[in-house]
Amino acid sequence: MSDETEMGSAMSEDAAPVRLETIERVAWIYERLAEMYGVPEWRPNGDPLGELVATILSQHTSDVNSERAYKQLRERLPTWEEARDAPVEEVAEAIRSGGLAEVKAERIQNILHLLTERLGDAPLSLDFLAALPMEEADAYLRSLPGVGPKTAACVLLFALGKPAFPVDTHVWRVTRRLGLIDAKVSADAAHIALERMIPPAWRYAMHITLIRHGRRVCTAQRPACERCPLRAGCAYYWELVAQVDGD
Repeated sequence: MSDETEMGSAMSEDAAPVRLETIERVAWIYERLAEMYGVPEWRPNGDPLGELVATILSQHTSDVNSERAYKQLRERLPTWEEARDAPVEEVAEAIRSGGLAEVKAERIQNILHLLTERLGDAPLSLDFLAALPMEEADAYLRSLPGVGPKTAACVLLFALGKPAFPVDTHVWRVTRRLGLIDAKVSADAAHIALERMIPPAWRYAMHITLIRHGRRVCTAQRPACERCPLRAGCAYYWELVAQVDGD
């Protein structure tokens, strides 16, 4: 797919087209990040229910802790039916390493019980979402208890291969500093705004590289602006320069 076609796809998703200068800025950011971090290969894992549970476990903890919690849950309760029917205390104990164990255990079981009501005697699964348009799959995921825009987008992107754009704390911080979204835009609203302006074929790569950039360079405290390849087009940096020059 050519860049022109990709950009056209991004514009056609919404009645109000993205401004040309915005598309050009997104392309510039995409290219600079690709030069620094490479272009990660998009390989969906094909397990939307597992991805949903893993994303819930990742909330408010590190990747290491959440991955350990998911592994321990699957070892202790190998099927989702077992995880649904076990005492909530047993689920909480299995995921203890991920933090907020009682809250997450209850949330996971609530989702599994609701899926049972909806699916009847069928095995617990979200595989059927693969056949739905992205908007319908997103709406279904967000109808589940405790599932918001970021969690739904992670399932769509990482499990189902649908070009959603999850906005975590790093993506939110970096795109606000760059001026792609206004500083007052909430993380939930940022999903809609950024998805509109980023071509579908670029969303996975930009999600991954923006996170890497937020962790390694554009950190929350004392960002390393002096070695940032996005410095020339960064609103945050030039505001800092203006403040220094004005002193």
